[in-house]
Amino acid sequence: MKKSAWLPAVIAPVVVAGAVAAPMIANASSDPVAGTNPSAADVIASIAGSSDAKYSGKLVQTSDLGLPELPTGSGGSSLEGDASDALGLLTSSHTARVYVDGASKQRVQLTQQLAEQDLVRNGTDVWTWDSKERTATHVTLPKDAQAPQSGTMTPADVAKQAIDAITPSTTVSKPTEVRVAGHDAWQITLTPKSSGTLVGSVRLAVDQQTGLPLRATIAAKGQSDPAVEVGFTSLQYGAPAARLFDFTPPANATVETKDLSDATAHDEGAQHRHGRPGDEPTVTGTGWSAIAELPKGTVDESALGADQAGLLDQLTRSVDGGRAVQTSLVSVYLTDDGRVLAGAVPVSALVAAAE
Repeated sequence: MKKSAWLPAVIAPVVVAGAVAAPMIANASSDPVAGTNPSAADVIASIAGSSDAKYSGKLVQTSDLGLPELPTGSGGSSLEGDASDALGLLTSSHTARVYVDGASKQRVQLTQQLAEQDLVRNGTDVWTWDSKERTATHVTLPKDAQAPQSGTMTPADVAKQAIDAITPSTTVSKPTEVRVAGHDAWQITLTPKSSGTLVGSVRLAVDQQTGLPLRATIAAKGQSDPAVEVGFTSLQYGAPAARLFDFTPPANATVETKDLSDATAHDEGAQHRHGRPGDEPTVTGTGWSAIAELPKGTVDESALGADQAGLLDQLTRSVDGGRAVQTSLVSVYLTDDGRVLAGAVPVSALVAAAE
C-alpha cells in the first residue's frame, strides 16, 4: 500500500482544492480595502497583496464531515502514521502555531497529544519533524519554488482556490464587515450554482488592512453548521524571530535527505505533494464538481494490516466496482483495481467517472 495515497490523505486536499474551486475576478485593485465600500472583486484581489506579509499567530481548525472521531498521534490509534494523522485532522479539532516572514520563510507547528509536528522553510531549505516518530526530512528546493504544503490547512490555502478559478457557476456576495482575531475584515460568501456538488457555501474573511485571509468556512449543502472551518484566534503582524526558521534535528533522530534543487518547478511540486513524479492526480471536470483520480495500484487492499482493513470496512461501504465513503462535503471511491477518485460530489458521480 502507498500509505501517502490512502483514503484519508486523499480526503484532506479535496476538502480544500476540490470543494472551494471558485473564480478569479479580474481587473480589480490589489490594494488593501480598508475604510471603503469595496466590491467582492476588490476583496478577492486584495489577497494577492498579502503574499509578503510578516506575522505570527494561532490557527484553529474544526471539522465535522460526519466521520467518527478517531484517536490521533499518541492517542491510541493502531493505524500507521499518515493514515491515522490525516483522518484525525478531519474528525477532530486541532491547533497550530504559524510563523511567516514573507514568501520564503514559514514555520507551522501542529501540536497533538504528547507530540508535535513541524514544517520549517528557510529559503530553499525545508525541514519536517515528527517528534513522536523521531523522524526528520530535509528537502532542498529549486530556487523560487512555492512554499510546501504542511498538512495544516490555512485560510490562505482556501482563499488561493478562490482566486485561482472562479467560474460562472458561483455567486459571490457583497462584502460585509466582521472582526477576526481582533482585526477588521471583509467577509464574502461564495455559493455554487451547480446542483452536482456537496458544497453549500464558502465564506472568506479577509483583513481590511493587509488582504491576509483570516478565516475560511466551508458549509455542506443543506447544513447550517460548518463542515470545515479554519481561522486565526490570535494574530500579530511583524517579522517573527529569525531563530524560528532555523532547525537542527536532535542527535538521535532519523533524518532523510532529498535534493530537488535541480528539479523544474513542475517536477518539484509533484514530488512534494505525492512523493515522486507521476503520482499526481488527473482532474476531470471543473469548479465545484471537479474529480481527482489517482492511478491503478494506488491502494492495495491486500497489503493492509488487520486493523487498517477493519477501519476501511468501518468507514466505507460496498458499491459497484469497489468501496466508497461519502461525507457531508467530500466523497472518496476506491476501485477494485486500486484507483482512488475523490471530489466534492456524491459517490454516484465518482462511480460514473471511473467507468
